[in-house]
Amino acid sequence: MARNYAAEYRNYQGTPEQREKNNARKRARYALEKAGRVHEHDKKDVDHVKPIAKGGGNNKSNLRVVSPSKNRSFKRTKNAGMK
Repeated sequence: MARNYAAEYRNYQGTPEQREKNNARKRARYALEKAGRVHEHDKKDVDHVKPIAKGGGNNKSNLRVVSPSKNRSFKRTKNAGMK
């Protein structure tokens, strides 16, 4: 069965909630690009020290540059949430 990317976008990625989360991530990266700490296509992740979901924001003191393997390797709970 082929994956229906249009339906996936429409049902999940295109929702206002997901679009706002994506825009927040883009704003964070842009802030650090402007400050000269990251560059386009440098294969680095911009990490929020205190996650936005837990009350953190996009201010520079809450942002750091890390490798993708470090940023995407958090311990998870049984239902895939972060510990």
